[in-house]
Amino acid sequence: MGATKWSTILGAAGLAFAAVTASATARAVADVRLAQRVVLTNVDADRTVTANAGDDIEVRLTGYRKGGLTYVWSVPAADDSPVLTSTGGTTTPSGGATAVLHADHTGVATVSAQRRCVPDPGRACPQVVTPWKVTVEVK
Repeated sequence: MGATKWSTILGAAGLAFAAVTASATARAVADVRLAQRVVLTNVDADRTVTANAGDDIEVRLTGYRKGGLTYVWSVPAADDSPVLTSTGGTTTPSGGATAVLHADHTGVATVSAQRRCVPDPGRACPQVVTPWKVTVEVK
């Protein structure tokens, strides 16, 4: 065979290989689902939300002040289920609280926090604790 025929055959083989590789790569990229972040706030209390394994659940609870009383949240936490794992949480001086939980496994878990009153000196708080909870279904 002449050099021209070999060049043509090798060139065609290279193009075919490139086309197959590009097609496989495109399918692999299409099959990858990017993790999402589900954000929950005060108004989501008593809801059920759906997430996928690999997603993050971010909880942002806002505290408030009124009449010398500050209403503060505890750090949101998941129940003992292996479905959600805490990756961090904190409270703020203004009474808010945040947490990020990672959806590790399929199943159902509950995320909860409590709001309580902290009085200024000379003030009295009502002895009420307000619960906040969300049920998370991980698929």
